[in-house]
Amino acid sequence: MSVGPGVRREHQPPYWYGDAPVPLYARALAGVYAAVSGLRRWLYRVGVLRRSHPGIPVVVVGNITAGGAGKTPLTIALAERLRREGWNPGVASRGYGRADAANPVWVEATTEPTIGGDEPVLIARRTGVRLRADRDRAAAARALAKAGCDIVLCDDGLQHYRLRRDIEIEVVDGRRRYGNGLLLPAGPLRERPERGTRCDFRVINIANAPGGNGNTNGSQTGFGEWPMRLVADRAVPVRGGRPRALPTFAGHRVHAVAGIGNPERFFAMLRGLGIAVVPHAFADHHRYRAEDFEFGSPLPVLMTEKDAVKCAEFATDAFYSVPVSAELPEAFWVSLLDKLAQVKKHGS
Repeated sequence: MSVGPGVRREHQPPYWYGDAPVPLYARALAGVYAAVSGLRRWLYRVGVLRRSHPGIPVVVVGNITAGGAGKTPLTIALAERLRREGWNPGVASRGYGRADAANPVWVEATTEPTIGGDEPVLIARRTGVRLRADRDRAAAARALAKAGCDIVLCDDGLQHYRLRRDIEIEVVDGRRRYGNGLLLPAGPLRERPERGTRCDFRVINIANAPGGNGNTNGSQTGFGEWPMRLVADRAVPVRGGRPRALPTFAGHRVHAVAGIGNPERFFAMLRGLGIAVVPHAFADHHRYRAEDFEFGSPLPVLMTEKDAVKCAEFATDAFYSVPVSAELPEAFWVSLLDKLAQVKKHGS
């Protein structure tokens, strides 16, 4: 990928998703990781480590790879759809990057990202649902139930086995999939690929569909997989004001900023609209400063919503947030709602 001035690269080894050879030390450490994580799962399975359930249905959204796959947009879509169906959802999140991660906090739309975490603040702003940020997702789920929620959505909690769940949704990047298929740090996997087969739903992010045009950029789904498109059609001034149709940037150069698990996905979406991207990839959950945007050319700045929530303090009129919405087949929602009805009928 071509890069512009000030670019930051994710610390992601080239052998995770490429053909580079895996170092022997990484393979050795992967063996240690496999042993430790396997022991932990076994201890939960036999009951040595105790699981907790809040007494209301729990839906966990997660993945088995390190990095972004589209979990947060899906969590937002789940919260919005469930509320329309009459549920009162709450979201449990770790709140990665919080300044005081040891103490749980209720996250609202006005919460500072340093206090609530960038992803929880984004979810709160988009959905308005109750959101509890806590490293102990089981404790967060209990707090949500006590606050009156009747269903818990756990964002990025597939490996948080302390929280007993009723439905698991694995989210997969449709282009990168499982990379070289190896466990951390030799590969991108937190757990082995067969872990995904035990989830109730496998949602495949089949790449972005700019403006809803259906472009899948070569990604595809297989049997038993549900396709998800991330659709973007507008750019919202970070400082407030009237949104601008995203296609109006076509044919123009922009600084594109992404501090997410897979920045290239955001850049590719903009390029798919004919926008001339000068990419600036920052580390996931990067804490921005005004100096990070000294790019040397006065172009518009387009950034993900997750990045924008951390830039309001020093944003200029040239800063735009690009919201994305997750779109899934109606059959997915029918299947999910049917499974929830069964959970509710038989008890969690």
